[in-house]
Amino acid sequence: MGNYSKALEFHEKSYQISEKALPSNHPDLALSYNNIGAVYDSMGDYSKALESYEKSHKIREKALPSNHPDLAMSYNNIGRVYKNMGDYSKALEFYEKDLEIKKKALPPNHPDLATSYNNIGLVYKKMGDYSKALEFYEKAHKIYEKALPSNHPNLATSYNNIGQVYNSMGDYSKALEFYEKSHKIGEKSLPSNHPGLATSYNSIGGVYKNMGDYLKALEFYEKSHKIREKSLPSNHPGLAISYNNIALVYADMGDYSKALEFYEKAHQISEKALPSNHPDLATSYNNIGAVYKDMGDHSKALEFYEKAHKIFEKALPPNHPDMAVSYNNIGQMYNNMGDYSKALEFNEKALKIREKTVSPNHPDLATSYNNIGATYFGKGDYSKALESFKKAQKIVEKALPPNHPSLASSYNNIGAVYDSMGDYSKALEFYEKSHKIREKALPSNHPSLAISYNNIGMAYSGKGDYSKALSFLETALSIWQKSLPPNHPNIKTVTNLIDYVKKKM
Repeated sequence: MGNYSKALEFHEKSYQISEKALPSNHPDLALSYNNIGAVYDSMGDYSKALESYEKSHKIREKALPSNHPDLAMSYNNIGRVYKNMGDYSKALEFYEKDLEIKKKALPPNHPDLATSYNNIGLVYKKMGDYSKALEFYEKAHKIYEKALPSNHPNLATSYNNIGQVYNSMGDYSKALEFYEKSHKIGEKSLPSNHPGLATSYNSIGGVYKNMGDYLKALEFYEKSHKIREKSLPSNHPGLAISYNNIALVYADMGDYSKALEFYEKAHQISEKALPSNHPDLATSYNNIGAVYKDMGDHSKALEFYEKAHKIFEKALPPNHPDMAVSYNNIGQMYNNMGDYSKALEFNEKALKIREKTVSPNHPDLATSYNNIGATYFGKGDYSKALESFKKAQKIVEKALPPNHPSLASSYNNIGAVYDSMGDYSKALEFYEKSHKIREKALPSNHPSLAISYNNIGMAYSGKGDYSKALSFLETALSIWQKSLPPNHPNIKTVTNLIDYVKKKM
């Protein structure tokens, strides 16, 4: 944080000197505003950054010809702030203006054109328009292949970008292929402790995490972390990213105490390195909240989710996608606590933002429909629950590959509604679809597999097939006892179900 205030102080002094010495439209004044904007951008103070970048831009518009590279830089900076603010249509508008100038001013294979294509690709990726994202990332990549030597770090970045899109699409084998190409270049062109190699290990770890290969994920995340420990100062945000990633894996493995330990390490760094209203601090609170949610401690989870939300409210515009995540998290907690009207209120706020900001088949929209469905389910309004869950299912089936864990969750939700309606054969049909995906995608002791066994057991119990029910419920209990803390509500629930089934036999 001290570095940001010093940087601001330096750039503001520079501006004051320039203001006295130069006419009001001198390009050097634009540069001063630009530098001040860059500091605010790094601090996560996007409205201040935008204000400074726009002042810079006004001077450049008056002082420079319409195709001057500095004008392109202005459009690029303003586009980046809108991207950070989650206003993707505005970001695209300014990134495209930047691209227009560069197309006129530069030869067709100039690396700066590739940078513009990459920026536009990133916005489409964030909007969930993966085909458009790939189109622009591949345009950038073609330029890099022609303009740069085969081991240039920008080519590695390009492979990494394409890998990210495939990862988001759930095409993990393709993602790995591109991440490994990126990594090979990094190994040849960078020293062994370069932060770029850490990023590469990090990306590969992320794919293994998504594939449910948690030991492999940890292996790569720890490689990444070792490099960052050697190459970065102890309070660098890059180290916080490492701790966060390791924590994510432990959370997915159901080792919640380990997850909390690493999230808190990340949070301590973020608190020291960032201003108090930086969005990354809110993300840190959200992560800690998510662990408490998984542990079944709903009031603790809500406490951290609300801390995150307060920061997002101050730091971000009202329609930023991270605001949707925040509403979504708070809504889930109210749902788990049985306050369904509050849950619906927050989940619908999340849905409204997502309807405005992402493409109609974005998985985040499915998340919103699932959450709204869960609230109606909690209220006992099964027809409305089914309607919302089926909307989510249609999106997930279009957006993700057939063995993606999100599809398993979707089938599971629909099965739960049929189960509660007493249609046990329909419930079994969807529970088994969900279970098949989870068996392929997850390790044998993953808590989500226990959910499948538990639900199939309940459906057999409903049908009166108590011996089958007992077998599935005991498998669920065995997994949860290995992966969850002993006082977790799931363990208590399944133990009660086992007692009930045994009495019926």
